[in-house]
Amino acid sequence: MSTRAVALLRKPGQPQRPSLLELFFDLVFIFALNRVSKRLVEELTERRIVLVDAAETLLLLLAFLVLWFVTAWVTDLYDPHQPQVQLLVYISMLGALMMAVAVPQALGDTGLAFAGAYVAVHLIRGLVIVPSLRGHEAQRRAAGVVFWFALSAVPWIVGAIVTGWVRGLLWTLAIVMDCTALLLFYPAPWARPSQRRWPVLAEYMSERYRQFFIIALGDLILTTGSAYSDTSFSGGTAAAFALSFVTTVLLFRVYLFRAGQLLPEAIRVADQPANLIREAFLAHVLMVAGVVAVAVGYEIVIGAPFGRTTAAWALVLLGGPMLFLIGRALVEHAVFNRASNSRIAGTLALAGAAPFMVLVPPLAVAVTTVVVLAGIAASDAVHARSSPPERPHPAGSGQ
Repeated sequence: MSTRAVALLRKPGQPQRPSLLELFFDLVFIFALNRVSKRLVEELTERRIVLVDAAETLLLLLAFLVLWFVTAWVTDLYDPHQPQVQLLVYISMLGALMMAVAVPQALGDTGLAFAGAYVAVHLIRGLVIVPSLRGHEAQRRAAGVVFWFALSAVPWIVGAIVTGWVRGLLWTLAIVMDCTALLLFYPAPWARPSQRRWPVLAEYMSERYRQFFIIALGDLILTTGSAYSDTSFSGGTAAAFALSFVTTVLLFRVYLFRAGQLLPEAIRVADQPANLIREAFLAHVLMVAGVVAVAVGYEIVIGAPFGRTTAAWALVLLGGPMLFLIGRALVEHAVFNRASNSRIAGTLALAGAAPFMVLVPPLAVAVTTVVVLAGIAASDAVHARSSPPERPHPAGSGQ
């Protein structure tokens, strides 16, 4: 077995908590999520086609999420104290920063910069890791990751060269390939069944998931704070800013309650940890997308608290919290193997209120979301006092 491979892999007994390297890496993504939020705000305020704008923004957001989650798995599987791993983290930071700078015109003039940076990060990672694992069975698994990113690189780069709806179509194909491969843990024809089972440090990965959710809340604070400082102060804008802060606190509380705290233990005791990791990934994608939408919605509310609520604005203002609640319900299912009634009820309440929100100003729509989230937080508090502590279900992700 290669000594280089042994040195690269994480050692038994190493600390399972993320290091400062990973937290340093996360800083770029506050800026990246903020650029994604700003892009959607600009599209919505210009009264463009909301579904197309939302789809384009989701595509760009998913690219950042895939880059972040794959990098998190790299620092989970490999020793972050090794120079090669640290170099890969810095390269990922640079790539994410270049992508973020290109976001405003990613579907236009800066498409090649966005796609080129994304593809380069994934291929360079493979070119460093695969040769370093020579002689170790983990090399086959790492080669599978490179294989899938090499396949998706074709529609990414070709899409960046062409223009118009063809670019959107090719990039949609590329991100579907990347997300599907990730959810299947990058299967490859040369990998044996034992090599398709990814070792996971429960404490590490669950902590990274929670940290990325905090990054999304950081984007919400940055977006709403910037919007408030850029507007003329008035009673309406002050109320909107106050509601944005209350919403941020409620999102944090609802996220953290029980299932969010017990995710590490749930991964450790799960019969099929890979299934739980997969469901937790999907859940955090939905929650982060929801928080980004909440940030977009509050920038609109702060800018025009008593304006006319368009259907597009109502969709963002209510759709963000709904995405968050659906994702949070998935976390509940992953940890306890049951549905979360309060989160499902909150989602249905927001969906039921949606048709009437065009009749009230944006500030009233924000109040509606706060009332629903506060109701869920209150339900959690009552449940915590009246019920014995619940432990994770070993069946994990619905096994």
